[in-house]
Amino acid sequence: MAGVIWVYAELNDDRITTTTLEMVAKAAEAGKAEAVLLGPAPEDAVQTLAKYGATKIYRSADPIYREYLTLPAAETIAGLINTFKPAVMLFASSYTGRDLVANLSARLDCGAISDVGDFKLKDGSVEATIPALGASYQNTSTLVSQGTKLLLVRPKSFEPEISEQAVAIEEVPAASDDGLRKVRMKERVTVKREGPQLEGAKTIVSGGRGLKGEENFAMLSDLAELLGGAVGATRAAVDAGWVPYAMQIGQTGKTVKPDLYIACGISGAVQHLSGMKTSKTIISINKDADAPIFQYSDFGMVGDVFKIIPQLIEELKKRQGG
Repeated sequence: MAGVIWVYAELNDDRITTTTLEMVAKAAEAGKAEAVLLGPAPEDAVQTLAKYGATKIYRSADPIYREYLTLPAAETIAGLINTFKPAVMLFASSYTGRDLVANLSARLDCGAISDVGDFKLKDGSVEATIPALGASYQNTSTLVSQGTKLLLVRPKSFEPEISEQAVAIEEVPAASDDGLRKVRMKERVTVKREGPQLEGAKTIVSGGRGLKGEENFAMLSDLAELLGGAVGATRAAVDAGWVPYAMQIGQTGKTVKPDLYIACGISGAVQHLSGMKTSKTIISINKDADAPIFQYSDFGMVGDVFKIIPQLIEELKKRQGG
């Protein structure tokens, strides 16, 4: 079915993920967008997908897709692909997406490209753009094999623009083979966090190795609260045990695109840059004038983060009447 682009609709905390909506909007722009929605979902999930451009949704609300990992979903999606043969299917570059694409690529003997930042359909093939080295340059990869092409898409690659469509729903029978119930989800643990979440925050204050310890992230929290933002961290800070993994930004963490990103004590390793380089405005504070982060910053301050941040907090409190 040339020109039809499917999106795997992923859920997180019982909500359609932002990356899913970004992919649906891109699919609607590049061709005809359709979505596959498996497992229990909020009542407005179908309407939400249609709001961003989906014209058809393949739907099963069976809890098997929530209770068991990968296999039931892969079985169902493989069957749908064999029947309807979309040109491309998009998955978020998440744990779930990577598991599914690896499984489907083997099942269907079809091509797959990971870490996609953009793509276009071209004469029966798919040409994907892949950011490399902290997005300092772009690679291009083309899938020309027959059948459906699978793409793993980086978060924040596309704008989730509204393009509301009339939507058709096709109910899908749930996978029932006992052999698909080998790996089960025993427990889901949610790390509670206060304030805005990183993925949707307009302002992010982030700390790295230069913060020197867990206790010093408190001043970043104070600054973020005054700015109505969220707190992030580098992998070094997470690996040191100063903050939880949920706060990690970078190649092995979250990809963010806030209006304002304040980097505190962050040197600017390419792994971290790959997760925040597309921020609209980047302000960096580092005592090392040669830190690589300054090359990617709109504004840079060479100085002691432990002096600059408290002064900034004090000034903001004065201006806000605190």
